[in-house]
Amino acid sequence: MVVGDFPIETDTLVIGAGPGGYVAAIRAAQLGQKVTIVEKGTLGGVCLNVGCIPSKALINAGHRFENAKHSEDMGIKAENVTVDFTKVQEWKASVVNKLTGGVQGLLKGNKVDIVKGEAYFVDSNSVRVMDENSAQTYTFKNAILATGSRPIELPTFKYTDRVINSTGALALKEVPKKLVVIGGGYIGTELGTAYANFGTEVVILEGGDEILPGFEKQMSSLVKRNLKKKGNVEIHTNALAKGVEEKSDGVTVTFEVKGEEKTVDADYVLVTVGRRPNTDELGLEQVGVELTDRGVVKTDKQCRTSVSNIYAIGDIVDGPPLAHKASYEGKIAAEAIAGEPAEIDYLGIPAVVFSEPELATVGYTEAEAKEEGIDIVAAKFPFAANGRALSLDATDGFMKMITRKEDGLVIGAQIAGVGASDMISELSLAIEAGVTAEDIAMTIHAHPTLGEITMETAEVAIGSPIHIVK
Repeated sequence: MVVGDFPIETDTLVIGAGPGGYVAAIRAAQLGQKVTIVEKGTLGGVCLNVGCIPSKALINAGHRFENAKHSEDMGIKAENVTVDFTKVQEWKASVVNKLTGGVQGLLKGNKVDIVKGEAYFVDSNSVRVMDENSAQTYTFKNAILATGSRPIELPTFKYTDRVINSTGALALKEVPKKLVVIGGGYIGTELGTAYANFGTEVVILEGGDEILPGFEKQMSSLVKRNLKKKGNVEIHTNALAKGVEEKSDGVTVTFEVKGEEKTVDADYVLVTVGRRPNTDELGLEQVGVELTDRGVVKTDKQCRTSVSNIYAIGDIVDGPPLAHKASYEGKIAAEAIAGEPAEIDYLGIPAVVFSEPELATVGYTEAEAKEEGIDIVAAKFPFAANGRALSLDATDGFMKMITRKEDGLVIGAQIAGVGASDMISELSLAIEAGVTAEDIAMTIHAHPTLGEITMETAEVAIGSPIHIVK
């Protein structure tokens, strides 16, 4: 049955209800706009359903299992520790369901109209939204594109039941005996670590010189060392994955290292070699929205595209595919539509990897600051000198703070260690607010906490460390 297509009017139309889209919709509604959000899948997008949230739930479950088996140093010994992976998956799903239900409640609470279906541009002020049964035209004053990205599929590793992407890896019904991971970036490292903690034998094939190439070598080296210490993780860098032969009960992966061809048998091969922006089925060419050769939407500092009333945010624009970046851009776009002078400043956006230990970075690295000719102080403090880290039996790691030499302004920070994902926010705030190392050093941090490491690193930066010898 086709419903009669009388156009429905809205002020702001948001396409995509992931962490960029739903935040943009709520902010636009708060600013007095009549908002409609279109989503073809499940509210919350990749992040809530098959990305950030379920992967962290799986990582946490893996840590619990690992800790239960290996706490003898604390006098805690458990025997016959087992995993009911069906229960793990049920628990993971319950976490996801709570959050996606929460998103629906927030949208409805802010009077945002939720529409299911796929949107296709008719012109710069209207789209056609289609589902299996009907098609409806929506007209709008402004639109925000927030359609996210999808995993890149390699021609020699087409996705099947045994050749999987991150979505497939999060939905496995059993803990595999052996898993090959192609790509040692943050997704491959996180999921490889999670399954290694459940007892899977993991082989990581990374094309570059190091795993986690977006982080400083002294940070990624800590992760690499800890993975190897597990005894069931093998890492090949400068490795070229060449092909896969699929069998009824597994795969054989062929790869090349230093000119030597090798093969490895496994239950599954997980391909994590990046993501592709979802800009190819929206009809953007109909309205003249400019894209790069990679399908990325070109935008200005207010997230505005080449078409003045159409905005774009998240994975489909320049920058790393981070959920919090998409949310930030969503607020900027909504405020720009409302006529506010909001502009993007990416310096304070952190990046985090939930590895072992966790890694986090924000602002300038030491190398980046020097490349730009900034005279800096790079102050460093070890987790091993912190009481809370000692009591957690997690002394691996360090914090590095980058400050401008002339005035002590904090312009960057890197953390490798337990709790890095939470600790980085104080440094993001410092950069956003224009805080100096002296300001942080003079801020009283509760004892004993990991937060004291930030204070101690700031004390190193100003030349008066207390708990390490200068």
